[in-house]
Amino acid sequence: MRRGGTLARAGLLALGLALTAGGALGHGDVQPQPVDTAGLEPLGSEWKAENPYRGNQKAVAVGDSGYNQNCARCHGLQLVSGGLAPDLRYLPTGKEGDEYFVERMKHGAVINGVTKMPAFDGILSQEAMWAIRTYIEAKHEE
Repeated sequence: MRRGGTLARAGLLALGLALTAGGALGHGDVQPQPVDTAGLEPLGSEWKAENPYRGNQKAVAVGDSGYNQNCARCHGLQLVSGGLAPDLRYLPTGKEGDEYFVERMKHGAVINGVTKMPAFDGILSQEAMWAIRTYIEAKHEE
């Protein structure tokens, strides 16, 4: 009888490990994902003070993809936050919003020693960041 109990426990342990491993992998990769900016005008290494893609429909499409890959997990699908991070529908538009956006995207946010938003400088290109900003503004207008 001991042998049967040991086998049953081993089976339960294996089942538990299989279920928890699937759950851990189910959330997906939370590392910043590259954004394909093909088709957008290259911006060079000097950072623009204002969004150079404002109103550019190709940038909206690129930004939609980039946002969903890198921002939606915290800021919510279609910019509607579930409370984990700020709701970007209320981010100011125009130059004022551009300044805040670039600062946050490049440097991230650390609050009370906890990284609340990663720094994307050196991870996402200027083109990718401005495309995401263009998408955010386009959703603002809907």
